[in-house]
Amino acid sequence: MSNSRRNFVKKALGAGAVLAAASTVSMANSGNKNFSSSGGVVVGKSKKKEILYKETKEWEDFYKRSY
Repeated sequence: MSNSRRNFVKKALGAGAVLAAASTVSMANSGNKNFSSSGGVVVGKSKKKEILYKETKEWEDFYKRSY
């Protein structure tokens, strides 16, 4: 009785692994160009320019002290 349960668990785990691998391949080939071509970074469609750094006296002082 115990042996048949063990075999069932082995088969179920094997089928689950195959299913997980198939879904991973399917997601990789889904054709989501924004995700695959951007190295995992989500790319938006906003027309706004993103400003991450603005030259100010405080930033200049910070960079001078950091060197």
